[in-house]
Amino acid sequence: MGPHPAVAAIRLAVRRVLHDVLNRHCAQARTEPPLVLVACSGGADSMALASALAFEAPRLGVRAGGVTVDHGLQAGSDLRAAEVVLRLRSLHLDPAEAVTVRVGKAGGPEAAARDARYAALDAAAERHGAAAVLLGHTRDDQAETVLLGLARGSGTRSLSGMAATTGHLGRYRRPFLGVDRQTARTACLIQSLPVWDDPHNTDPSYTRSRLRHEGLPALEKALGKGVVEALARTAQLSRDDADALDSWAADAERTVRGAEGTLDVAGLYALPPAVRRRVLRRAVIDAGAPAGSLFARHIEEVDRLITAWRGQGGLNLPGRVGVRRQGGRLVIRQG
Repeated sequence: MGPHPAVAAIRLAVRRVLHDVLNRHCAQARTEPPLVLVACSGGADSMALASALAFEAPRLGVRAGGVTVDHGLQAGSDLRAAEVVLRLRSLHLDPAEAVTVRVGKAGGPEAAARDARYAALDAAAERHGAAAVLLGHTRDDQAETVLLGLARGSGTRSLSGMAATTGHLGRYRRPFLGVDRQTARTACLIQSLPVWDDPHNTDPSYTRSRLRHEGLPALEKALGKGVVEALARTAQLSRDDADALDSWAADAERTVRGAEGTLDVAGLYALPPAVRRRVLRRAVIDAGAPAGSLFARHIEEVDRLITAWRGQGGLNLPGRVGVRRQGGRLVIRQG
């Protein structure tokens, strides 16, 4: 008799990622087995991921470890982190460690915690020489990300949600983007894995929490079941479109960029709007604007310097980046 369907689903998702990690590892002609770490908060999603990694890794000749990040935002967080490490070790994951971080305030509490977490995971991956770090984002998380992108009005790339592979040299992998949250929780229940439910996930002061517990249920009530699956499918379709347009924009940028980073206005005007705005966004970010603080309205204002020029003055964008039209050139400078 095979494993429960929920357990089989999470193991299959992890197995596919490990095969890809192994193929890349072999292509680099390395002889030692690759190390794959799981980022584990102790919640159902990441505990299901840790258990699947612990099961699949030795069968494929992969070393497996785990890291939990203590953000220090709740009383007793250090004790909980130590408990997660014990759970990881009980799954025979090695190394298994807790990393404590200081969370700043830039970008709001959610963004600051995310930045601190990824910095800690990057450092752990470098320290242990890990080939990949697995993240437990599920299909439900993907649906929430698409809706948040829609609310920001930031275009196709924002609607494309989270990629299955991101980070330096494809370090971060998300095996569960095709697995729903309930499947992960069921897998933990079947395997008697203890899980911790983060109170921040139900705190209405956090945007994602309100979306999860109020927004998505309201959508499903109005539109019927299948909203999560449809949003996840939208993410993949949007990602394919965005990748194609980004490639086009990268080619187009080379034809309009001049000396000292200025851009040719006539060349920009001739581009399709979707491509032109991508070129502008890339140029503004290259000049020093933080990508997370750059919204669609900012790029629309820059675009008007090209398409609706009436002698208007320059623009001040996030990151102290200034944009002005000077003759037939668009000048983008920081400071």
